[in-house]
Amino acid sequence: MVETGSKAVAAAAIKMALTATRSEEMELKKRLWEEKSIRAVAVDYGGEFIYSVSKIVERAVVAAKREGVIKDTHPDEGAVAGATREAISQIIPKALGLNVGGKIGIARYQDHISVAIFLGIGLLHLDEVAIGLGHRAVP
Repeated sequence: MVETGSKAVAAAAIKMALTATRSEEMELKKRLWEEKSIRAVAVDYGGEFIYSVSKIVERAVVAAKREGVIKDTHPDEGAVAGATREAISQIIPKALGLNVGGKIGIARYQDHISVAIFLGIGLLHLDEVAIGLGHRAVP
């Protein structure tokens, strides 16, 4: 039996955020759809963390709509934006005031949407990493 629901969707979002190359991302996206009917997308981002927060949310919503993970509706857009903000809030203590670069992974199965943010945090040559995860349910 194929596991679905919030746990499977969260795992899919994390895996998408951890992909290293565009081809790996496309392969995982295809596999998630074929094996579990999970729609997924990933998008890169980077910059100074404080100034990047609104761009991260915007990129997540736009990518999810562009790839058909969500519909162009207020509830769907709000779910992705809310889950993205939740993921960001988990990263703030490590990233505040520093430069970051990473990937946003978004996954959906039926009414479950998860957003995972994986980022590298630059401080001279002492890089740190962080991951944040948010989940929302939509009708």
